[in-house]
This record gives sequence, C-alpha cells and structure tokens, in this order.
Amino acid sequence: MCKYLFCSFLLIGFISCKQKEAQPKEDIVLWTPYNDSAEVAASANNKSERMRYKFIQSKVLDKNEVFLPLYDEVSQFTEAKYQKMKPLVLEQDIPTIQTHIDQGTVTYQELVLFYLHRIYKYELPNNTTLNTIIALNPNVLEEARALDKNKGDHHPIYGMPILLKDNIGAAEMKTTAGAIVLKENQTDDAFIVERLKEKGALILGKVNLSEWANFICGVCPNGQSAVGGQTLNPYGRRVFDTGGSSAGSGTSTAANYAVGAVGTETSGSILSPSSQNSVVGLKPTIGLLSRTGIVPISSTLDTPGPMTKNVTDNAILLDAMLGKDEADYKSVTAEPGILSAWMNPEPLQEIRLGVMKNLMERDSIYAANVEALREAGAQIVEFEAENIPLEGFTTLLNLDMREDLPAYINAEVKDKDAVRVESVEEVVTFNQQDSLVRIPYGQERFDGILADSTTTEQFEKIKQNLKESGRAFFNIIEEKQLDAVLSINNYHAGYAAVAEYPALTIPMGYKTDGEPESLTFIGKPFSEAHLLRIGKAFEELTKVRKMPEGYQE
Repeated sequence: MCKYLFCSFLLIGFISCKQKEAQPKEDIVLWTPYNDSAEVAASANNKSERMRYKFIQSKVLDKNEVFLPLYDEVSQFTEAKYQKMKPLVLEQDIPTIQTHIDQGTVTYQELVLFYLHRIYKYELPNNTTLNTIIALNPNVLEEARALDKNKGDHHPIYGMPILLKDNIGAAEMKTTAGAIVLKENQTDDAFIVERLKEKGALILGKVNLSEWANFICGVCPNGQSAVGGQTLNPYGRRVFDTGGSSAGSGTSTAANYAVGAVGTETSGSILSPSSQNSVVGLKPTIGLLSRTGIVPISSTLDTPGPMTKNVTDNAILLDAMLGKDEADYKSVTAEPGILSAWMNPEPLQEIRLGVMKNLMERDSIYAANVEALREAGAQIVEFEAENIPLEGFTTLLNLDMREDLPAYINAEVKDKDAVRVESVEEVVTFNQQDSLVRIPYGQERFDGILADSTTTEQFEKIKQNLKESGRAFFNIIEEKQLDAVLSINNYHAGYAAVAEYPALTIPMGYKTDGEPESLTFIGKPFSEAHLLRIGKAFEELTKVRKMPEGYQE
C-alpha cells in the first residue's frame, strides 16, 4: 500500500485510465504544479546559507512530459507485482539480481518496471518528490524486452537500469547540464554511455544536478538547476544537504530508483553527494574513464564515476565504462582486476592506512571506524595533515572552461539552432535576458571566467604547481608505504583532484540527527582495483548503510 494519499490517488488514476482506453494521453494529468512558497520561506533561516532556497520546483520542467511516454506500461505493473519483487530487487546487489533473472524469477523488463514504479510512486507526489528524475528514456522497456530474448553469458551490467547525471550525453534524451540554454541540447552518446550500451546496460533516464556541475555561482544550493529545480535529500527533505554536483545521482541511488547512477567530478562532485546520501561513490584517476560527450568544466580535472548502493555494484559499473578513447587526450587503458575486485576483499591485516589526527579529534564517527579497522587487524598510521594551499585552483577551472565549453559545443551539439551559444560570454548574455528564471542565484563564477586575465604561461605554471601541491599533501602514502589515506566525505577532494588521485567513499554511519557520513579512501593513481578490494573489506566489516525511512515501501 502507498503511504501517501496522493500516491493512492495516482494508482487509482492508473486503473481508471486503463478502463478509459479511448482517453487521449495528452489529456491525462499525472502531476500538478504546486505553490512552493511555504517551503521556500521555511528555508530562509537555515544555518547553512547554501540551503536557503529561492525555489523548489522547476519553473520550466513539466513532469507530465517526462512521465507520460511510459505511463501506459508502468500503470499496468501492479502494486502486488511490485511487492512480490521487492525482496528480490530492493537494496540487492547486481550479482543477486542477475541470479534471480537467471533462475527465471524476474525478467529485465520487470526489473525496469520495478524501478519505474518506484520513480512514479515517489517522484509524482509533491510531498515525496526528490526532484531528481528530469528525463526518462522512452525506449527503455523496448530495449529491456530485446535483452530478455538474448540471455546468456554477458557482462554483469547486462540488463541493469542505470541513471545518468544530466551533463552526460545519451542519444535518447537531451543533455542540459541543468541550464536552460542547453534545454534542447541533442547529442550522441558519450563514450562511456557507448561502453555501457555495448555491454547491455539499460539507460533508464537522466537525473538532476547542480547546474553547470556547480560552477555557476558560489552561493547556489547544491542540487539546484534552472531546468530540474531543487534536488532534495531522501534522508531529510529540505533538512540535509544533497551534496553537489552529482546530487541527482546520489539521491536517486539512495532512493533505489535504479541499480546505480553515473556522476561526474571535478573536485568533490561524486564524493560529496555520495557521502550525503549514504551511497558508495568512486572518483577515478583522471584518464581511467573517458570524458568525451560530457559537458565540461575542466579537461584537466574532470572525470565521470560510478555511484552505487554497495562496493560490488561500484566495481561492476566502473568496469562497464572502461575503454581507451582516442578523442580524450588523458584516456588510458585500464589495468585488470576492477571487475573481480568485489570478489576478493583485501585481508585487513595486510593493509596500512593513514589516519589524520585532527579528524580523529573532531569526528567521533571517523574515530570509531578507525578503531574498528584497527581491531580487525589493519595497521593504522596516524599523522598530522599539512595545510598546503591550493593557489590558483579557481583560475585553473576558469581557463579550462573558457576553452573546453566552446570545444564541447562545437563537437557534440547536433542542432546549433537549438543551442544558440558558442562561448561562456554568450551563455552569460543569454542568462541575463531572464535572470529570475535562468540564474535565480546569479552567475558570479561565469562572470569570473570572463574577468580572468591569466596568461597561458601563468596558467601552465598554475597547473603544474597545483599538481605538485596535491601530491605533496599525499607524500605520506609513499613515506609510510600506505595503501590509502582515510578522509571524511569530500573533505580532501581538492587535493585528490589536483593530484589526480582516485578516491572511494563508503557509508560509515549517521550523525545523531540522521545525516549520513562516509569514510573516504584516497590512494595512488590507478589503484582503483586495490581501493575497491579494501572498500569491500571495510563494507563487510561495518555494514552500516540503511535505506532512507520515507522510501522503503
């Protein structure tokens, strides 16, 4: 049974509309806009400036247009069928789901319908929506049926519904980066999406994000975009920050809207929303995954990465996206061992972990998890983290985006008449034409790009200095022969970004008010398989992740 009256009404609507087969689909109303002024007013005194909202609902997205194309088939997937499938699918890892499919208990089509049922159930009622789903693949059920006819030996990702952050290109849907100027941006599949489809993954839809991957304004709330509205955290809607910029990837995964999601990170944009939503997030070494077909901030630092409910699925999703991309100058051929990492957790007795003394003193959850690792046999090396400034970090992003965004538009946008901008300057001008709708929190970061007068020579020096600073921060790894350094959430994401080091964040507990917190393992370049094996051992040791209470039905 649905918990909320609106949801019950929705299901009744499904039945009544089935009985009225002659009713034109365009006359069906699944979602009705509401007045969000009370919610906005309630956020005005939030202790966090970045959670003082100016709007919740998108002013430009009609959810009926998103949800109607699949409505007929989703409406025929009964609540009884959903309840029967729940123990087989909800919170289960990919190998478990694949076992049920191999046994004939579940089909790929039913798996897609299961997740769509949850999305419709929670995203259409305005009192449960996370504002996270902003597009659905209209062909996904047809694609799932085709996969059901071709069962056999496949990559584990085969038939698994995956959501994409909406700065990642997918041919079936627009790629907006949350910006109205890109609202009609049609592209081909990004390189990593091609890899996913080759292995049989089902692209279920697109999720909201912090607009322009959080590089439009410094005071913007995490998870807000002019296209998608304000993403909300399932562990506390309007109570806890979603993290940014892959907010939709984190919230949708936490709410079990798909097997997993793909996010992107320049500095913290996978680690932050993963930790805020109690999911496993991996920011890979720069170059392990291609960036071709992804709306950029920085070709120096950008990377996509997997966000899942467990380490097993993270390894599988990461492996499914691998591939050397000749169009990406940083792309490399991956080392073996990623796919099997979840089957081979590292013996903790053989692991040396660097622990920051200041974090031990200030965070009891961190300290408790370090002690649990110590008791399990891990060798703990405590150290004082240096305060190394990252001078010129914003300049690096400014100058990269100034060049990388026009390059993306030129290479990826299929309809230049639908996207009538070619530069950051033209985006700024476009936004100024209707600032209340297009840039309700301003665009000072874009203004900063235009104002930056750094020379090419200075820029190259800044990049080199930043990389050296990042690696100096992690010198302890080599000095003490550590397998990884332990951080919290995205606390040291900037250092990992400029050092181009991978980082894996895993749920480690919840604060007294219920806000999630994660332990982040930062390792040497291209040590992803090793980090995942360590992460699997930690996950098996602690087993702390729990579903958000309002999204368990």
